[in-house]
Amino acid sequence: MHRLFHSVLLPLAAMAVAASFDSASATAQEQRARPPVFDEGTTSRIFFPDISAAIRGERPTLASLQKTDAAAALAKTNESGSDTEESGDQRWNQLISPISLEDEIKRVKLKFDASITTPGAFNGGGYQEARLHLSVLASLFAVISEYSGDVRWKSDAKTARDITAKTALNCAAGSTPVFNEAQLRKADLQDLMSGAGLSAAKAGEDENDWSMIADRSPLMEYAELVLDKLSGDSNSAESAKDNVDAVRRNAELLAVLGEILVQEGMDDSEDEDYQMLSRAMTAAARSVVTAIDRQDFDSVRGAVGEVTQSCAACHEQYR
Repeated sequence: MHRLFHSVLLPLAAMAVAASFDSASATAQEQRARPPVFDEGTTSRIFFPDISAAIRGERPTLASLQKTDAAAALAKTNESGSDTEESGDQRWNQLISPISLEDEIKRVKLKFDASITTPGAFNGGGYQEARLHLSVLASLFAVISEYSGDVRWKSDAKTARDITAKTALNCAAGSTPVFNEAQLRKADLQDLMSGAGLSAAKAGEDENDWSMIADRSPLMEYAELVLDKLSGDSNSAESAKDNVDAVRRNAELLAVLGEILVQEGMDDSEDEDYQMLSRAMTAAARSVVTAIDRQDFDSVRGAVGEVTQSCAACHEQYR
């Protein structure tokens, strides 16, 4: 009898339960509201038939945002009622966009971090890389401190300029104390990038003293690295178009470097021939940006060639 229960009654019970579930499901299905029916004549006046029809023009690129950002900053400067003669603030605004400044500081900061590993590696040559990166950072923060309009880290720019310039000067040689100081700068920069700000004492309202900010040698080394990247990214019109954001940023950086190198306090800044060569690099770099703005990528390569020629002419006489 027990076996009969398992072999007959249990399967019948399972079938009854399944039938009950099917019945409940059918009942629930019958109770569901029917989907609404919309009149196409009405909805066509409210909704687009396709998502692409709702978007006009091309999708914005970083290059177009950089161009708009720089133009907006310049317009803001002009609306402030400043003199028509070009001031320091206007000069930096015309040479580089806030986006390019921010992106390059982040990139160089990562390079600097990689050069601060162990005391042995630092003393064995890492201090030279640290000096290069800190000199670039100090120079870019100095530009931000004079930049007109909104740009990231402006409130901490003078402090960042001073502490990075001081450590860059000390990185002329490797030692454990200098390594420890560089470690502190690494932590400071991380705090700055994360939005925590700098814990170091705020700098005063002093203007940029370029003789205390950076030496020409690391900046010219940096210019060569930037130019190599610019040349590689623009070796054809197609390549320049594919790498348009990097090409614009590096051209803007070279334009800024040409202006920094002739600031009062920099080596040979009063030499007229040197001024002419540096400003030629700035003008050629700006021509690259102008060609990008015109979407004339065939002309970008030629303008980059002019930058290369101006740099080579300068290196023949100065270093």
